[in-house]
Amino acid sequence: MRRSLSRIGPDGSNVAIERDIAIETPVALEFNGIGYAVLMATPADLHDLATGFSLSERLVDRAEDILDIDEHRMSEGIVVRVTLAANVADRVLDRVRHRASDSSCGLCGIENLEQAVRPLPSIRTKWRGNDSAIFRALAELDSAQPLNHATRAVHGAALCSEQGEVRLVREDVGRHNAFDKLIGAMLRTHVSWEGGFALLTSRCSYELVEKAVLSGCPMLATISAPTSLAMDHAAAAGLPLRVLARPDAVLAMAT
Repeated sequence: MRRSLSRIGPDGSNVAIERDIAIETPVALEFNGIGYAVLMATPADLHDLATGFSLSERLVDRAEDILDIDEHRMSEGIVVRVTLAANVADRVLDRVRHRASDSSCGLCGIENLEQAVRPLPSIRTKWRGNDSAIFRALAELDSAQPLNHATRAVHGAALCSEQGEVRLVREDVGRHNAFDKLIGAMLRTHVSWEGGFALLTSRCSYELVEKAVLSGCPMLATISAPTSLAMDHAAAAGLPLRVLARPDAVLAMAT
């Protein structure tokens, strides 16, 4: 989306310019007719977003648990209606009972501590790559983010091979959404991590650790620092973290 802005210089100069601006819109997610969450998101790849969110919220275990996804665009935003299979339908009702309000992160609306920080399983596939792969992925990531290149206002989540090749990227104004979109795209196309890793253009928060573990990611790398809870739960799940990833160095978190 193009918008008119003014470029103001230190000398007081004022020049009218046109600039691409990232679109942010409310996206309401419904599961089997039940309103579940409202996300502030980039209105693209919404089938991927709904699929990845379903896995991250532990509503599904696999893509086949989702029978249908419909998008309905309205003046106020977008409603995404997800139909889940009968064998997982009860999970929606159980989870909704513990949600106090809609939120963008999937945790802010939880009404008790037990539901907010649920135990994570141990990761299934160990990271066996070389950390040099992270630097290759960093070098490739910017060119693989066309929306961010245009706006400088969105996060990216990348599936990287064990050697650091950027295989798949999803973008969104929200860091949680970007990762859910990536995970959802992988589920929908039956693409696995294959010993690779995730590279995220954000800080390393607990929610992102949870999404990585639940998706079977062998290693999580982020360009910003981790939180204490992210480190604790990554260690408990056996998920290797690489944080503050820069072209000249990366920090390794012991697990």
